[in-house]
Amino acid sequence: MLRHLTIRDFVIVDRLELEFSTGFGALTGETGAGKSILIDALALALGERADAGVIRSGCEKAEVAATFDVARLPAVAAWLKANDLEGDDELLLRRVVDAGGRSRAYINGSPATAQQLREVGEWLVDIHGQHAHQSLLRSDAQRNLLDAHAGLGGLVRDVGAAFRQWRELDQTLRAASEGAEALQREREQLEWQVRELDTLAFTVDEWATLDLEHRRLGHAASLIEGAQFAIGLLSDDDGACERQIDSVATRLSSLAEYDPALEEVAGLVASVQAELSEAVSTLRRYADRADLDPARLAEVERRMDAVMAAARKYRVQPQELPALLSGWRERLAALQASADLLALEKRVAAARQAFLQQAGELSGGRRQAAEAMGLAVSQVMRQLALSSGRFEVALLPVGDGAVYGLEQVEFRIGGLAGNEAKPLAKVASGGELSRISLAIQVLTSRSASVQTLIFDEVDVGIGGGVAEIVGRLLNELGGERQVLCVTHLPQVAAQANWQWQVSKALRDGVTLSAIQSLDSAGRVQEIARMLGGVEITDITLQHARELLRLK
Repeated sequence: MLRHLTIRDFVIVDRLELEFSTGFGALTGETGAGKSILIDALALALGERADAGVIRSGCEKAEVAATFDVARLPAVAAWLKANDLEGDDELLLRRVVDAGGRSRAYINGSPATAQQLREVGEWLVDIHGQHAHQSLLRSDAQRNLLDAHAGLGGLVRDVGAAFRQWRELDQTLRAASEGAEALQREREQLEWQVRELDTLAFTVDEWATLDLEHRRLGHAASLIEGAQFAIGLLSDDDGACERQIDSVATRLSSLAEYDPALEEVAGLVASVQAELSEAVSTLRRYADRADLDPARLAEVERRMDAVMAAARKYRVQPQELPALLSGWRERLAALQASADLLALEKRVAAARQAFLQQAGELSGGRRQAAEAMGLAVSQVMRQLALSSGRFEVALLPVGDGAVYGLEQVEFRIGGLAGNEAKPLAKVASGGELSRISLAIQVLTSRSASVQTLIFDEVDVGIGGGVAEIVGRLLNELGGERQVLCVTHLPQVAAQANWQWQVSKALRDGVTLSAIQSLDSAGRVQEIARMLGGVEITDITLQHARELLRLK
């Protein structure tokens, strides 16, 4: 669950340090005070897209850090270990955005990516936005919601992979059947090219070896002359270094008998004497082995010319020839496989059967989940003053199938405008759609694995007794999960276990947002404000107390 949130220089927030409690919490305040900014900041820490627009005016960067208790989330611990981001029972997510729009992410103090924040965030928080009901009108959103509620995500991915494999093979079969002559020409050309490079038998390591040997053979005379010059100067010539250092070493050794202070210097010179002797021996061995070999030089040059000719022919660098050959071999293997139309047809049939088998299993899971979801959402709808409404999940067959399976999902409502169930978008008014959306979100949140649920003004369009029921539903969820709701409804806020008030004020000529934790008296005042507006009367205060007692 979410334990702590720190926000610095984010939109109109200069600095906030928030400690979160368990249960159901309400976030209230005047419109425009910055209630949703808290949600936006948390979403940034969970990997949402970042841009320079979130930085408070006049500041260089914005920073958000969120701390979660993950002691009871083994999946998170496993993910952190797999990504070398282990911590203790607390998980720290941090995001920094600079004025250039660049962002940096950290997990438990280690650099991370926004994608990694999103991955781990899926186990931590579910955020339901105030416009969630609009997405419910899209068929893909309805299908994704049903699949997620039923825990079919893994099977959906498998079905998608099987469908793509089937379609790719089918496309290969069509291309092989329709363009057999063109493919034959391509295959023959590739066979000739592969034979040519196979005959060349060139490797990347060989090029480095050839280059080194060519430089050595091409400069053999200079190398031999240089080695002999060094031997003469160091050892063989009159007045050579080796003789001079031997004399110095002998003299210092004898003098050290009279003054021990010279022993260290004598030892250093003796060390130089030994190393010089070793260097001379190494040079002699090098000069003995080094020789002029015009025949080998010509052989190396012929090999390099052959490699360069092939590289120029195929317009690549010499080092790229082995990779080019590997790619040709893969393409040739694919063409040879496609040439056997009968074998390819069998592969296509097998891939289609594999897709149909997995998609059939997915369809079975969807049918079972659709029936259960229809009954459960209908039950919650009745609590939200939609007692005549009936929620259904229809599964509509899709021809030969699609990447998401054998059916499309359609949410339907019956009983609101006639008994026949019709698509959600055609029968629900704005207010009804908000309540239906909330019913679905409450239901799916109950089955979610995450510990923290956030509702950002999802109660828009409802009021009165229905608002009180919404508050009770959120309070019930708070008994199982950590729930935070941004709301304008006093009936919802009164049902919360704890409440924060968001306010906005001028400070040194700058508009800033602040959050205050409310005690019992503060909650009465805030709920009275939500009930009565600018002027708070004794009657309004009494009404606020009654709402809080109903919790």
